[in-house]
Amino acid sequence: MKTQRVREILDRIKNVKIAVYGDFCLDAYWILSPGGSEVSVETGLQAQAVARHYYTLGGASNIVANLAALEPAVIRVIGVIGDDIYGRELTRQLAALRVDTASLVVQPENFDTVTFAKRYLHDEEQPRIDFGFLNRRSPETHAALVAGLRRALQNCDALIFNQQVPGSLANDTFIEAVNVLFDEFTDKIVLFDSRHYSHRFTNVSRKTNDVEAAILNGVEASPGDVISLEDIKTYAHNLHARSGKPVFVTRGPRGILTVDDAGLHHAPGIQLLKKLDTVGAGDTTISALGLCLAAGISSPEAAQFANLAAAVTVQKLFQTGTASGPEVIEIAENADYIYQPELAADRRRARCLEGTEIEICTDLAVLPLGRIQHALFDHDGTISTLRQGWEEIMAPVMIRAILGDRYETADETLYHKVRSRVLDYIDKSTGIQTLIQMQGLVDMVREFAIVPEHQILDKHGYKAVYNEALIAMVQKRIDKFNAGILDITDFTIKGAISFVRALKAKGVTLYLASGTDHDDVVAEARVLGYADLFDGGIYGALRDIENCSKKQVIADIIGRHNLEGPQLAAFGDGPVELRQARNREGIAVGIASDEIRRHGLAPEKRTRLIKAGAHIVAPDFSQSKELLALLFP
Repeated sequence: MKTQRVREILDRIKNVKIAVYGDFCLDAYWILSPGGSEVSVETGLQAQAVARHYYTLGGASNIVANLAALEPAVIRVIGVIGDDIYGRELTRQLAALRVDTASLVVQPENFDTVTFAKRYLHDEEQPRIDFGFLNRRSPETHAALVAGLRRALQNCDALIFNQQVPGSLANDTFIEAVNVLFDEFTDKIVLFDSRHYSHRFTNVSRKTNDVEAAILNGVEASPGDVISLEDIKTYAHNLHARSGKPVFVTRGPRGILTVDDAGLHHAPGIQLLKKLDTVGAGDTTISALGLCLAAGISSPEAAQFANLAAAVTVQKLFQTGTASGPEVIEIAENADYIYQPELAADRRRARCLEGTEIEICTDLAVLPLGRIQHALFDHDGTISTLRQGWEEIMAPVMIRAILGDRYETADETLYHKVRSRVLDYIDKSTGIQTLIQMQGLVDMVREFAIVPEHQILDKHGYKAVYNEALIAMVQKRIDKFNAGILDITDFTIKGAISFVRALKAKGVTLYLASGTDHDDVVAEARVLGYADLFDGGIYGALRDIENCSKKQVIADIIGRHNLEGPQLAAFGDGPVELRQARNREGIAVGIASDEIRRHGLAPEKRTRLIKAGAHIVAPDFSQSKELLALLFP
């Protein structure tokens, strides 16, 4: 979704009047002190000390918080709370958001405000303490809630109906009364999401996940089950056929699948590099969907917008976060979409050009081939293998930086937690500038909070530590090359140089771009003897991150030569150049080589490149004649 379209949607949302029914909850965060408290004199038990505590809106309350962050004209709430300290705090926070709470019922007996007390020790969540799971709503409360729902359906553009707490809708009379209302106001937008009672309600638009969609289709499924895309499509179509209203199936990092009267649509997931906390992502999604539908936005666009909003909140740790308009705009400007996750995860789905190992990841009938005038190549792993093994150098540098003085003494659990986080980050950030990766390291050092703040280096400091180790390895290889011990075939992907020459012979302007420092890229290309082939220029990292990124290089090429997307092709073994080519409607060719052998497929690269948007994936350039014939039919 383009940034300008996001701005237009945000402007339309400002006129929306929306209501929320649901389980209004409070999230209590108790950050425990590792040192504990005193030993109780009375019981002899070790007490725990709360170092910090804070309270945020949860459940339907968090949906309201997410709505408020996007600034609609009116928000009304319909629900019930207890006459207790948590209910009063919840009401205070809703009032601060300028929410209409006239239909928020206070039941004085047999009802506690639902509160989730989340205790954290060493950044790990401990067993939760729940309040309000034994509640019993009175007949008077049910009547007041039905009346509140009627007023909302009469006066608001849309109603979000949400249920999360077990047992909170266990009343047949109430459910029947609500269904009567939904039938009466059949033209009103009602976006429904229920964990336990979804099958009891009709005539609504649905927001569900893949497992819930299966259950609603009479299929036995449990959280964690893998539901195939084909089955999800069938389930979503069936649900739409029952109600005639939009169905949204959320799929986590794989995006949102939507079925409406126009058919089936897919909003791709978004690749995120930071540590994620998915708690509350569903609340963000349903709030964004509800506001968009109420503003007259189509279902597919509503799903795209909701994806962006959820991508904001999952990056906010230790809170059920919200997504503001400026935050949604910011992530839309730099969104890295995940393409074809099912194909990426399953090599059995691969479809290769006949007689070759060149995988076709798109419909060739709609891919505008044959128009390439400019081609950008990534360097390391795409052409050169001088830096093969950089990951094995970067990983220990990052692990040592995060653990600091505890590197030698950290227990196995902590060490492997840090190592896993580092390896995941390196895998996702392959291809971006080293300096940006080092900024990510700074963030991870602070995330784990093991190293004292005054000992944390900046991104340039960590880059110097990494480069010192990396350059030593590269220089040894260059020395062997210069001495004639090894030759060009020992340091380039099979067929790469001849393929580059063939493109040049076709009159294609060539560019070399890398996240490695500019001077090093130029020097290594010259040592290996192919620098002169890249008549469009050689680009590497500078201190000015923005002006030397692959994103900027591609934008400059297209702008300077007034190109249409298909006139540019990007070749690379990292996700950055392929995503940027796709964003500009260019041709994305993934090179998924095993860098140790310098030929043949590296399965983990294939996965990464398809998710980054590769139209074509080749294991190397050994079948360059066939690849050229494909690109220039």
